[in-house]
Amino acid sequence: MLPAIRQDEYLYEIPQFGVEKDDVDDFMGQLRAFHGEFSEYFCRQEPRDHFFNYMSGRFGDLKRKTAEPIAIRTSGRSPVRARQRNLSHAIWDEPGILRKYHETVRTEMGAPDGVLIFDESGFVKKGKNSAGVARQYCGTVGKVENCQVGVFAAYASRHGYALVNKRLFIPERWFGDDYDERRKKCEIPPDTVFKTKPELAAEMLREAYHRQRIPFRYITGDTVYGKSPVFVEAADSCAGVTYMPAVPPIPGYGSVSRL
Repeated sequence: MLPAIRQDEYLYEIPQFGVEKDDVDDFMGQLRAFHGEFSEYFCRQEPRDHFFNYMSGRFGDLKRKTAEPIAIRTSGRSPVRARQRNLSHAIWDEPGILRKYHETVRTEMGAPDGVLIFDESGFVKKGKNSAGVARQYCGTVGKVENCQVGVFAAYASRHGYALVNKRLFIPERWFGDDYDERRKKCEIPPDTVFKTKPELAAEMLREAYHRQRIPFRYITGDTVYGKSPVFVEAADSCAGVTYMPAVPPIPGYGSVSRL
């Protein structure tokens, strides 16, 4: 069953984007300007162009927004393999891109009383060749499904909200000997070790606190993180920050246990 917030009767009004006709007319220009802010982090023009076409394709009306249909829509069939290689093997400065993006978030919506939010999201997949794919609980459909799961850090303030970091959750079974070939095929780094979702979230929290790129005063997360000693310890180590997690219901008290 889907949680109450995912059903028709929402617990609160979800903020809406204020999109005007002029915003739509000039969208590609704005997207190109946004893309230009990251151009220095690509070593060559080709991956830089592929990156822009992929970004624009993600905003289109395609039913499947993966590399192949986006490549066909934006450039014809010939560059499909090149576009796929760009996502898997092209070299770009990911730490630099993330740093620049955090600077943008800070400028556009940073506030001293901002909130860091931790949660997971599932992506339904077909087949078994995607990194970390397995039959596991998928929150987007509310049941166990063949999917990948990511742990995400989001930022919210009175000025807006944005995703600010991510980690791919790789199930423990993927680290068994029977998954050796699959790990190699998916090019998972050999030194990768199993980490729980709260451990991945704790990593991102410590990074956010020590880097001090985006100001925040509060931390929150779902019950997976609220009941985790690892994540609670990471939150406790952030001086001057208030931690307000969701926690499992206490028998006889129901939702009163939600802080």
